[in-house]
Amino acid sequence: SALILIPLLAMFTVRRQKRRGATAGGISLPIAYMLLLTGGFVGIHRFYLRSRLGAVYIPFFLTILYGNLQGSRARDAVSEARNALLGAEFDLERAQAAVSKGVEGAAAKLAQAQQALVAVNDQMAASSADFDFWIAFSGSLAVAIGVLLVIDAFFLPRLTRRCVEREGTPAAVHTTGIERVDPGPGPGTAEDPTRTIHSRYTDVIDALNGWIGEFVCYWSIIAVYVYYYEVLARYIFNSPTNWAHEGMFLMFGMQYLISGGFAAREDAHVRVDVLYLYLPTRGKAVVDIITSIFFFLFTGAMLWTGWNFMMDSIKVWEVSFTEWEIQYWPVKSTIFLGALLIVLQGLVKLLKDVLILTGRET
Repeated sequence: SALILIPLLAMFTVRRQKRRGATAGGISLPIAYMLLLTGGFVGIHRFYLRSRLGAVYIPFFLTILYGNLQGSRARDAVSEARNALLGAEFDLERAQAAVSKGVEGAAAKLAQAQQALVAVNDQMAASSADFDFWIAFSGSLAVAIGVLLVIDAFFLPRLTRRCVEREGTPAAVHTTGIERVDPGPGPGTAEDPTRTIHSRYTDVIDALNGWIGEFVCYWSIIAVYVYYYEVLARYIFNSPTNWAHEGMFLMFGMQYLISGGFAAREDAHVRVDVLYLYLPTRGKAVVDIITSIFFFLFTGAMLWTGWNFMMDSIKVWEVSFTEWEIQYWPVKSTIFLGALLIVLQGLVKLLKDVLILTGRET
């Protein structure tokens, strides 16, 4: 759902901002709430609103880190005590078996095993109590921070208004009437002559790959929040996830596959252009038409194998071998989808090269 909803929300927000025009800074209540949710535990939202009371959160947070460090050590001690307890119980069972068989000296060993078991039980109880103490210690401070955040969430609109009143409302700077400078073509070598050619057949594929490229680029935002959450869960709550890393490298794999067509449209793929740069426009078109043979051989093979990978994965509803067991069939489907988009963009480029060669590029 995040792969679908977050890009749509981001695209809507960007387009709305473009319609409204750029603004010269200013305090935003939505940003304040976002900072409260993502960084409120250290008072980031307060600092954003120029409130020195944000410093109140820092001692709580640092103390939680200290408590978590001690809790981690206590957890290790509990684990060691549990292992020692298992060993002592095993030694006791062996000693009892030896006594029942009448083995010489078994009674003395049984007494030693019983004493060792009592000592290990005492160690286990002490370690568990220490661990429970540090968990309660950090937990109580976390509850305190939670209470402060709830209070601040209630007063955040008032704090935002006060901050705006102190600093003044920034005036909006609209782009209407201001001459725009053409930035030229997007990323790439800017040497592909077909990028400036348009036709009703090619513009549809160009627009499709452009929209898809913009859509998947916003997946990078998801990675920022996921890894941020993973760091907090791992180092603050001592509870690392088993899905963050796997989910993100799969997401980026899907992203680069799906955006292949967009990169082809923008001439952003690697090109050996030592001689290509010095060719005239029609010479470049001839070279592109000849080398398109190798392009379609490669992308055609990727399209065919991608289809096979996708269908084999869908037939068995393939999942990963990790304990998360995420479904692999959507991931492998992007191999076919990405290859299809690249092939379509390659056909568009071939058509444009033909138009250039025949003199009908206008």
